[in-house]
Amino acid sequence: MKKTQSKIDALAAAHPHMLSRRVLVPAEIVQCPFPMEVLRIGSARPEAPRAIIVGGIHGNERIGVDVVLAFLHSLLEQASWDAHLQDLLRQISLVVVPIANPSGYLHGTRSTATGIDLMRNAPIEAVHAHWLVGGQKISPRLPWYRGTDLAPEAAALLQLVQEETRQAPLSISVDCHSGFGAVNRIWFPWAHRREPIPHLAEIYALRNLFRRTYPNHVAYRIEPQCQHYMTHGDIWDYLYAKSLAGDQGPLLPLTLEMGSWLWVRKNPMQIFNRHGLFNPIVPHRRRRILRQHLVFLNFILTALANRAAWLPNPAQRTALASDARRYWQEHFADTAQPAKPSPPNAS
Repeated sequence: MKKTQSKIDALAAAHPHMLSRRVLVPAEIVQCPFPMEVLRIGSARPEAPRAIIVGGIHGNERIGVDVVLAFLHSLLEQASWDAHLQDLLRQISLVVVPIANPSGYLHGTRSTATGIDLMRNAPIEAVHAHWLVGGQKISPRLPWYRGTDLAPEAAALLQLVQEETRQAPLSISVDCHSGFGAVNRIWFPWAHRREPIPHLAEIYALRNLFRRTYPNHVAYRIEPQCQHYMTHGDIWDYLYAKSLAGDQGPLLPLTLEMGSWLWVRKNPMQIFNRHGLFNPIVPHRRRRILRQHLVFLNFILTALANRAAWLPNPAQRTALASDARRYWQEHFADTAQPAKPSPPNAS
């Protein structure tokens, strides 16, 4: 982790006028030599659209942190000479949490130092969660432990996203993970119910925009998370449900789930490496992953800055939502109408 923290320090030192940083949770509270931090680039206006990029929620999925830092490095270097990118960054705000679970990252564990899985920790209940993998309160010694209270890391992330998105006309988050299957996926809510989300039309419009813009970039399967498993305590379900109760612009939470089984299939011996199950070990494969996802992350920034060109207007939303339900129809238990979410059971 010391090497990774040095990369963050180097980026901040090299670009002091573009990149700001602050501590979200002190080191002693996260039980790690380094704190949980947030980095910011671009506009400081509260009403600017927000891109929120998160890595390292699961500490053993280190490639997510590497992808976030590779993206930051390229963005800052390009912004130092590219007038068009400088103009784009004046229009939007980019908020980055490079390591959301410092203690897990330090020890190479999915959970925090107290055994809590941050993606099962939010106060939201699934309709039919998968046993164990969907979150459990039996013991922190078992995986997918939900905890009995909000972990400091989860509480800080929830507060940050709510504050950042409160006045934004549109916010898109990308949470970088690895470990599910041999295909890269981009998931959107819900994870706790098999129903279309109220902003299905906006998600489908964003999906179509990406496919039209990058027809040869077939790296992702874009789909609702509930197709694969349902969980209690999903942070992004909770934040999305909370956003619906306010008068802010849409929050579109996306999860980039990198298919680590493909790396293991190509290099079976890496499973015996401490980090080999969820991360590419062979150097050329790791470099490929670090550049492969830059396209999508840069696309999110450009889409935010040009949101008027693709966001559906009220007259388009109904038809677009119907097209989306047909496209993803096998994923939803009820495709008749986008369901209103159950209110979160905590403020």
